[in-house]
Order: sequence, then structure tokens, then C-alpha cells
Amino acid sequence: MTIPAGSLLTAQDLRKVYGPTTALDGAGFSIHPGEVVAVMGPSGSGKSTLLHCLAGIVMPDSGSITYNGREVTAMSDAERSALRRSEFGFVFQFGQLVPELTCVENVALPLRLNGSPRREAERTALAWMERLEVDDLRKKRPGEVSGGQGQRVAVARSLVTNPRVVFADEPTGALDSFNGERVMELLTDAARSANTAVVLVTHEARVAAYSDREVVVRDGKSRDMERVV
Repeated sequence: MTIPAGSLLTAQDLRKVYGPTTALDGAGFSIHPGEVVAVMGPSGSGKSTLLHCLAGIVMPDSGSITYNGREVTAMSDAERSALRRSEFGFVFQFGQLVPELTCVENVALPLRLNGSPRREAERTALAWMERLEVDDLRKKRPGEVSGGQGQRVAVARSLVTNPRVVFADEPTGALDSFNGERVMELLTDAARSANTAVVLVTHEARVAAYSDREVVVRDGKSRDMERVV
């Protein structure tokens, strides 16, 4: 795979085996700042494993991952954890908000974990909640809001640290089509305005349509698809 000039995050020849199952078999990937790339493929194709490797959550058995000129596979666990706290953001299918915290406390949590004072962190969190149209939910807890609202809170949390890359794993999978499309509109608009790259794992064409480019993973191998305009 040829790595395009100016790429922020790249992977080459990734291989990952779980017991008798080969999850990745020579997969590659690249993304530029501000770009939204949809990673598509059937269930079990290796697309979520690719995302977890790119984010430094799972280490590949072989291959290389480079982020902003640094070799991720050469980092220690502590270095990768620091990278995920400060420069990466995450959105999961079911939001994974902390039920005991209010929505604004959930959004502020990454900042608090990085040492920001509570008042400052919550002020920044509220600004992102306003952009995601959920600032009126600041005092509610996750169990008191709808699925679509909760996912927008999760998107705000993923962006609150001004990350360079957001990893979104089936972010609309638990939502109806209306709420799913609104979440994608808000996520991609906010990310592009902040020049944040988005790695979007999905199996839905309507969600992938919000991306700039698609990468299809099948049998652990990846292939860039030409976007038809």
C-alpha cells in the first residue's frame, strides 16, 4: 500500500490472529487531518479489529501503525493510554456514558481525567453540548434522555479534548434512521470544522455516505473504494 503524502494516521500490512481466526491479513489504512473515512465490511470481516489497532487499544501481531510521525506499535502501554486521552476521541454504538454522572459531567470527563479543574472542564463541555444541540440536557443523567440525545452527548464527549482523530464504531447502530442521520450530520460537521479526522466503522451505506472516502475490509484485507460523485 502506498501511503499518501500528508497522512496523519497510517497502517501498513497489519496482521492479527485470535486463536484459529485471522482477523487482519495484511490490512492497510491512511487518513488525513479533517478527513472522514468509512471502514465498511460484513460482520466478522475485521473492520472493528482494524479500528482497535489504529487506536492503540489492540496491538497487531505484525505490521506498522504511524500517527503524526510516531510509531504507535513501538509505544509503551502508558504512552498509548496518554495518546487516547489527549489526541484521540471515541464514539461507540451504545454511547457508553457513565450512568451516575450528569450529561455535562460525562462530556467533561476526558478533560477531568487530563487534570482540568471541574469548572473549566464543564464550561468547555457545555460549549460542545451547545454545538451538538444537547445543552438543555446538562443536568440530566443518561437514563433520563433518549437514545439519539445520548449519542449526541457521546459525540460531544469525543470532541471535547479537540482530538486529532475520532474513532466512531457503529455510532448510529442503535438509533432509528432520523436520529442516526442527525448524529452523523453533527459529528461530521463538527469534526471537519475542527480539522479532526474521523475513522468511521459502519456496515450501513447511508452512514458511509457522510464520509469522504470508503475502505472496505473483507477477510482481513482492506481495499480503498473510489467515491462516485
